[in-house]
Amino acid sequence: MTIESIRVSLMNYQRVVILKEKDSNRYLPIWIGPNEADAIAVKLQNVELNRPLTHDLLQLVITTLGASLNFVVVSALQNDTFYGKLDLSVGDEEVEIDSRPSDALALAVRMGVPIYAEEAVLAKAGITLEEEVRQPGSEGEAEGKVDDKELKGLSAYEDFVNTLDLEDFKKRKS
Repeated sequence: MTIESIRVSLMNYQRVVILKEKDSNRYLPIWIGPNEADAIAVKLQNVELNRPLTHDLLQLVITTLGASLNFVVVSALQNDTFYGKLDLSVGDEEVEIDSRPSDALALAVRMGVPIYAEEAVLAKAGITLEEEVRQPGSEGEAEGKVDDKELKGLSAYEDFVNTLDLEDFKKRKS
């Protein structure tokens, strides 16, 4: 997964990070707190700060103790709450640490490690953008709609997802 963007809901000013599956049109929106959104954005935009943020401190602790972060994963979605894990190597041992996905993402961007999402999470909360398909007589009509069934299971996210400009996602494709 890659971090496609961090968005702010105009309805309630909450932040959502949009993860994009590599080589696919599937996206995973995850609500995150403003501090975590700022921590991710600061690193993605290469902003230099005078003092380390919490995630910078955690990176320093991990490396100082001789451990390394292998990857992070959005591991589960239960009752509209996402769960994450950090996969660390400590000597010869591999250790999994429970984490909020927002903290895992903030650490992943600092340490340059892969971001994964379990298929079950993507199946439940992922949004797939349809490729543009021209239908006879549809010239000039809006295209690239999301199926209603793809929004099923996103009760906490549905209102926000419905306000997204999905055409904007297509403009960002590489």
